[in-house]
Amino acid sequence: MRSHNSSMKKFLPVLLSLTMLAGGAALYAHDADAQAPAAEASSAAVAPAPPKIDTGDTAWVLVSTALVLLMTAPGVALFYGGMTRSKNALGTIMQSFIILCLISLQWVLWGYSLAFGPDIGGIIGNLDWFALNGVGGEPYPAYAATIPHHAFMLFQMMFAVITPALITGAFAERIKFSAFILFTLLWATFIYDPLCHWVWGVGGWVRTLGALDFAGGTVVHISSGMAGLACAIMVRKRLGHGKEPMHPHNLPMTLTGAALLWFGWFGFNAGSALGAGALAASTFLTTNTATAASALTWMILEWWYRGKPSALGAATGAVAGLVAITPASGFVGPISSIWIGMGAGGFCYLAVMLKPLFGYDDALDAVGVHGVGGMWGALATGLFASKAVNSAGADGLFFGNPAQLGIQAMAVLVTIVFVFVGTLIILAIVGAITGLRVSEEDEQTGLDLSQHDEKAYSQG
Repeated sequence: MRSHNSSMKKFLPVLLSLTMLAGGAALYAHDADAQAPAAEASSAAVAPAPPKIDTGDTAWVLVSTALVLLMTAPGVALFYGGMTRSKNALGTIMQSFIILCLISLQWVLWGYSLAFGPDIGGIIGNLDWFALNGVGGEPYPAYAATIPHHAFMLFQMMFAVITPALITGAFAERIKFSAFILFTLLWATFIYDPLCHWVWGVGGWVRTLGALDFAGGTVVHISSGMAGLACAIMVRKRLGHGKEPMHPHNLPMTLTGAALLWFGWFGFNAGSALGAGALAASTFLTTNTATAASALTWMILEWWYRGKPSALGAATGAVAGLVAITPASGFVGPISSIWIGMGAGGFCYLAVMLKPLFGYDDALDAVGVHGVGGMWGALATGLFASKAVNSAGADGLFFGNPAQLGIQAMAVLVTIVFVFVGTLIILAIVGAITGLRVSEEDEQTGLDLSQHDEKAYSQG
């Protein structure tokens, strides 16, 4: 995602040398007697300027930060909250809200330093930036040369916030609130932060191998999907799952949440250009195009299979498209994004339809949408990426570089194994400390009353 910074840094000395040679030659032709002094003056004239904050880039990144915040609360909160039964609506919404609070502090204290701090062996950042020590208003060119360092930190914070919020869809309606708090804190520290460093941190080993992930296909979506699968297995099925109807209680709420996610996703993807320029505009375009293609593909498949299109299906298809285009958004053109969106609508719909065959209770389809959509998006990046779109990226298979598809597949496999196994370990620890699941009585009563002594809706 941030590879354009390192690539420019790599080629800057070459460009500088060529500029100096050209300047020296021009001055020699103009005045041969003053060749040496002129060459020295030319060298001084083209000396690299120190990093300088660009107010336009900074404004765009700060706005994008707010857009990504909106994706969690209210976006994910309403999208998931509407899909639960009414007795669990408030508890589901509250999970997203509390994650925003919890991870905001974790990121400031140690999460950002672990994810983006000075590298330790390609595995993790050190704690030099603990409590944002040394992270201030000056640019940090290794990540973003035209915005304040703490603006970059804030933007990345919102990615760290939304990722565990996506996981909550897998264990909705049955987890203890205390277990949820402890799980979120441990998962962010020991799963999200290291994976983020591998893929996006300077020196991270997956980044060094050349894997492309513009805005979070592996870091956010595959990780939340695989963590959701582990949670669905460990927390086990809801009471009455497969026997009792568990329909969404408020589909207008879910559609509102999906629309807010679509709106906020422009900050998620286009904001990852870290500047207000052509790349951000291209990313904005591919994000919208893929999302529309995926929503329509899901709707058509559901219409054909079930006989009628549904609002829930269209909303879920749109989210699947947003997920799939995320890693590719800054590396592909608009036509490629249509294919990526169509693939997301098809693959994710199939994954959701086949879920009963595997027997796990992924309550709100975190696995089928984010896990499967993230895998397709990461692999599709290896198919459709083009250096004509982003010279800091790489060409994919369809543009003459089949090796990139292999690199993307490696990144997908590493993410699946690390996140799934690591999440199982964390769940076992949390289970031993607090227990994972509410009692049968509390589950029948609903999480709103049993965990928070509140109700989303009052009668009379």
